[in-house]
Amino acid sequence: MIITMAHGSGGAFTSELIDEIFVKEFDNETVKELEDCAVIQGSTRIAMTTDSFVVKPIEYPGGDIGRLCICGTVNDLLMRGAKPKYITCGFIIEEGADSETLKKIVHSMAETAKEAGVIIVAGDTKVIDGNGGIMINTAGVGFVKEGLDIKSTNLQVGDQVLLSGNLGDHHATILASRMNITNSIKSDNAPLNDLVSNLLKENVTIHTMRDVTRGGLATVLTEISRSSNLDIKLEENKIPVSSAVHDFCGLLGLDPLYMGNEGKCIVVLPKEETEKALEIIRKSNYGENAVVIGEVKEKAEDKACVYIETEIGGKRILDVLQGEGLPRIC
Repeated sequence: MIITMAHGSGGAFTSELIDEIFVKEFDNETVKELEDCAVIQGSTRIAMTTDSFVVKPIEYPGGDIGRLCICGTVNDLLMRGAKPKYITCGFIIEEGADSETLKKIVHSMAETAKEAGVIIVAGDTKVIDGNGGIMINTAGVGFVKEGLDIKSTNLQVGDQVLLSGNLGDHHATILASRMNITNSIKSDNAPLNDLVSNLLKENVTIHTMRDVTRGGLATVLTEISRSSNLDIKLEENKIPVSSAVHDFCGLLGLDPLYMGNEGKCIVVLPKEETEKALEIIRKSNYGENAVVIGEVKEKAEDKACVYIETEIGGKRILDVLQGEGLPRIC
């Protein structure tokens, strides 16, 4: 079945689309009510986030826009220490989209939601003029324990910076797909529930967490450095990049420090808890390649910054990504 403007009319075709694709996959009592608003159980402290996903291509090695939208939403909640609970999704479907592709994406969303322990409780569809593309907007809600306050301004001098794994996989996958380059690289898109919940369960003191998405590691750490008004020193030879991504970057002149990821995070915590945290992360799903990559330092100049010590003893100042980078990566 090809999606037409009639599927966005709010009539019989719309009902068929919702019943046969969305309700069938997002199978829970709340979504089956088919109300315009979901009534759900709450908490005294909630975390909320919203995001939009426009990645091209919508299917790529290691994932698709369906998996990506769940991972991206869940990970944003997790980085504040929240336990993700509920997600809503709005589909903007261009006329000409293939319903079989839509079914695959919705199934991928449903499977990833199960993995992440979240329930998709509400949604919306709109069909617009176009060339068969699919875009998704999400909102996510999670619950935060009393007394837990993970944020960028918590950094302290001496804190260690942990990275949960290799950089650049998602960025390289999307770019290779667009350029029809065949290689072994797959997207790292993954929900980081297991990693975060294990750290919190073991009462590890976490000052800051951030998922390393658009703009890459350099941009994320620069934002944190400026928020906390402290320097962050990185060690070049400790930053993990797979050999396949390293070669891909060499071929195209890319810098892994500015490449987007969709299943990696940084964790900043007191030095005395580093080894415990590393052991926990490495035993968690998607954290086997975790390493310590740097340390928080006193501000040396008027403006806080991130700098990297190179293998030959030099010092390179990092900044946020300048320019567009790779568009529509998520």
